[in-house]
Amino acid sequence: MAYLRIGSRGSQLALWQANHISALLRGRGHEVEIEIIHTTGDKITDVALAKVGTKGMFTKEIEEALAAGRVDLAVHSLKDLPTELPKGFEIAAITERQDPRDAFCSRHYSDINDLPNGARVGTSSLRRQAQLKAIRPDLEIHPLRGNVDTRLRKLEQGEYKAVILASAGLKRLGKTELIRQIIPAEIMCPAAGQGALGIEIREADAKTRELLQFLDDAKARAATTCERALLNSLGGGCQVPIGAFAEMRNGKLHLESLVADPDGSKVLRDSREGRIDDPEKLGNDAGAALLARGGDRILESVYGRGIAVVPQP
Repeated sequence: MAYLRIGSRGSQLALWQANHISALLRGRGHEVEIEIIHTTGDKITDVALAKVGTKGMFTKEIEEALAAGRVDLAVHSLKDLPTELPKGFEIAAITERQDPRDAFCSRHYSDINDLPNGARVGTSSLRRQAQLKAIRPDLEIHPLRGNVDTRLRKLEQGEYKAVILASAGLKRLGKTELIRQIIPAEIMCPAAGQGALGIEIREADAKTRELLQFLDDAKARAATTCERALLNSLGGGCQVPIGAFAEMRNGKLHLESLVADPDGSKVLRDSREGRIDDPEKLGNDAGAALLARGGDRILESVYGRGIAVVPQP
């Protein structure tokens, strides 16, 4: 049996995720320790995520600990992991996926269309903002940072009429009482990788990879590989207005994707199917189609306005 050290952010959700993986490893007889590592994204709390000009803002310091040998594996929300990992790292496992869709949370309103004119809605995501504005251009969208408890507290205190959060995180933490609607992907396309955990290790660490193999879920890996290929083909980080949601349908992989202007004035959507055994091709094909239909101009405009994370070489 092995002694394994897990690197994790210190938020309530990140620690739930790390403890979840720890419990599964302990169930296999391994000894596990969790080391909390504070990342750039955790330290910058007064700026909207889309304005923070760095990729990997929730992963860089953890990867430094991995490279230094302080930890043996890192547990991430997969949507926080850049599509191209720095040299020297690999994703050893992608866990069985929780619901990847977004949740509409409110004290008084049942769904997006039920909100009063000009209602204040909280989200830190350009992707969510763009899709909200496309549906309801009258809404006032305001940045919302902080952990899940902080965001829900601001909702309960009346700062917002509604907030949009990932349903997976709410369900994992058992904080579902304010969920009024699980938003269909056709209305609000989720972020690539949302709802899945990515287990990162040092590249070529064969021993740790073998120990983690039981955590790798084939369906989750195929779907998220497709989504991340789409994101990568569009040159996007996790905070640009791009959505991707892949799932198995009748023996094929189905992908819903979009790229949108943050103000919701233009939303390009693509829907297609492909082979389960070649998820990257499906994602790349969808990305190429969106770029050809004007997605390139939307993204150039977003980057030019300095309101999204600029892709790094």
